[in-house]
Amino acid sequence: MTQRERQILELIAQDPMISQSELADKLGIARSSAAVHISNLIKKGHIVGKGYVLRSGSYAVVVGGANVDIGGRSLAPLVPGDSNPGRVGLSIGGVGRNIAHNLSLLGADVRMLTACGEDLYGQQLCTASSAAGIDMSHILKLRDERTSTYLYVTGPDGEMALAVSDMTICDRIDPDYLASHYALLQNARVIVCDANIPASSLHYLAEQFRAPIFCDPVSTAKAEKLRPILSRIHTLKPNRLEAELLSGVRIESRADAETAARALLDTGLQRVFLSLGGDGMYAATQQESCWMDNLPCRMVNTTGCGDSAMAALVWAYLEGLSLPDSVRAALAAGSITIESPETISPEMSEELLRQRMT
Repeated sequence: MTQRERQILELIAQDPMISQSELADKLGIARSSAAVHISNLIKKGHIVGKGYVLRSGSYAVVVGGANVDIGGRSLAPLVPGDSNPGRVGLSIGGVGRNIAHNLSLLGADVRMLTACGEDLYGQQLCTASSAAGIDMSHILKLRDERTSTYLYVTGPDGEMALAVSDMTICDRIDPDYLASHYALLQNARVIVCDANIPASSLHYLAEQFRAPIFCDPVSTAKAEKLRPILSRIHTLKPNRLEAELLSGVRIESRADAETAARALLDTGLQRVFLSLGGDGMYAATQQESCWMDNLPCRMVNTTGCGDSAMAALVWAYLEGLSLPDSVRAALAAGSITIESPETISPEMSEELLRQRMT
């Protein structure tokens, strides 16, 4: 879908009875050009019937953090209080943005709602994300804020020694900002959010929109924000510690994991996928459950595995896959990511994912 087609769909979502002439005036294009775009959108299936009825489920909206990661790795054991020779790299990250990037690689139409500063890092973030196929036209750009930045230092073994996280801008992803994109959210097939955004925003998303909500708790510190809205969440993907926090069950065995999942489902949560590291994944709904071991793979880098797994769960939902196949998709995505030295594997694709699932 082109950027112009996305703009037209957004205007139609706000006013389904808008005329082609009005669309042309708002976009500064000829009416004949608007007609061509409308025709293309109908052929692609994004508009069905008369009166510009939008096809439900043509895109996913990801609401969450997007940041610049700056990492330093020393060549020799770190010496505190001194300058350590090493290598420094910069990459684009953030839980929500990484999920959106993986979804785009899997062929989904993805819109991102996040915030960044009007600074160099913000420009890099937007450019890189747009190049990855993410629609960044709705993000909040703030002149008075710094783009979210994560700075870390590791020793030669890759173990982190120190990190500083500057993510206060995520507080600006508030209900007022989300309300300004009500039509975009209301017409989404699925809404994905991470717990980096304010608790009030998570509550707003859960209460206001009909689309299923997929949530990534991010960390134990931030997972607590999800407790009041668990009954309104469609799919939750916690790790062991996050599941223990939200369920109140210590997980030391498979039986414990099943008990924790049941406690979470008893809140009204529809689906839970417990990511248990080396012990694989346990998934459950009110009707069914399944255990699955990790896929064999060559471990290079574990960073970003959780984000790709969540993206695969969203993709599986959009594809109408069963619970077991959804777990296979999540584990397959994790195996692709873990074999890459990068947080986002350039090899990620729907074709490769399906191959790993078989």
